[in-house]
Amino acid sequence: MKLLFPNGEHDAFTLKTGANRVGSDAGAEVRLTADGIAPTHCIIRIDEDTATLAIPDPGNVVVINGRQAADGTPFKVGDLLLFARVGARVVAGEKVATPPPSMAPDPMMGDDDGHTRVRMALPRFMLRGVSGVTFGKTLPLYGSMVIGRQADCEISIPSDEISRRHARLDVTPNGVRVEDLGSSNGTYVNDKRVENAMLKVGDELRLDTLRFQVTAPGMESPASTAQPGATAAAKPGRAAPGQPGWVWMLVGVGVVAVLAAALRWFGVL
Repeated sequence: MKLLFPNGEHDAFTLKTGANRVGSDAGAEVRLTADGIAPTHCIIRIDEDTATLAIPDPGNVVVINGRQAADGTPFKVGDLLLFARVGARVVAGEKVATPPPSMAPDPMMGDDDGHTRVRMALPRFMLRGVSGVTFGKTLPLYGSMVIGRQADCEISIPSDEISRRHARLDVTPNGVRVEDLGSSNGTYVNDKRVENAMLKVGDELRLDTLRFQVTAPGMESPASTAQPGATAAAKPGRAAPGQPGWVWMLVGVGVVAVLAAALRWFGVL
């Protein structure tokens, strides 16, 4: 059994019997350095008859065939795995299984050692955690997904702040529709409580105190904003915000007068 990385993040890797660690740590058998990859992102366990995923941190994004994987999820040849934003296909031996409809052959890539290279179906939308237990985590969105603290939710978050089945997210061509599922502490879009709403890239989704930003693949993290009350530094020769320009003119005249007096004192003028 092998892992193939269609987008070239790692060479093809033959999974050995036992534990195969996937992560950003230098000692990982499958080392991936992309954004969102934890030092030990997951462990692939291969036994005689089974292959399973061990996920040490529930916040580590591991998706199998478009669904969030849980600790102990089995997988098989032909499955599509997504580690944060890095996609891999599970193949047997040297033969690549026929790609499912969600993946299409890439004619621009040609033949690669006798195998057809395929383009990984990346999610159109993602949630980036900006607070709480999901801070810094990226959650890919596919189809219809329920988010909550219950283990059988497609996006399971073990946090007391959210309900067992808090909200449903439906990916549409125009954005992500969010529906509150009768949660105790509410669902908010841009700080407005909603029952149903459409999320766009850049919107903030809040489930009680857990906050997420809606992003898209390749979208950079927003620049950090200035702290409240911080004063912008004035450029030389310009007034600071809110400061009249004539004040700086008077300051300049005063400086020139002081310099002239000093030069006269030393007999230069």
